[in-house]
Amino acid sequence: MPLVRRIPKSGFSNVSFAKKGEFVNIGSLAKKFKAGAEVTPETLKKANLIKKADKVKILGTGELTVALKVSAHGFSASAKAAIEKAGGTVTLIEKRAKK
Repeated sequence: MPLVRRIPKSGFSNVSFAKKGEFVNIGSLAKKFKAGAEVTPETLKKANLIKKADKVKILGTGELTVALKVSAHGFSASAKAAIEKAGGTVTLIEKRAKK
C-alpha cells in the first residue's frame, strides 16, 4: 500500500470562524411563555432555551396557540405564519454592520 494511503489524515477545520446560531421551535415558546409575553433573545436565554443570544432563528416545529411578540434574527416561513395566525407579532432584529 502506498505511503500516502497509510498515513492518518488530518486537515484544517475552520471552526473558530464558523457562523454560529441558536434555533428555537415555536412549540418550545408555547410551553415557556404566557399569552402576550415579549420574546427576545435575552428572555430566551433566561428561559434556558438558548445558550448565547448572538443569533437566534425561530423554526416552525410545534403548535402555537398563544399570542406572543417575538423578536429574533431570523424566522422560517412556517414559524412566521404560525405566530401571526395565533395573533402574535414578528419583529426581525437587524444584523450588526461590520466595522
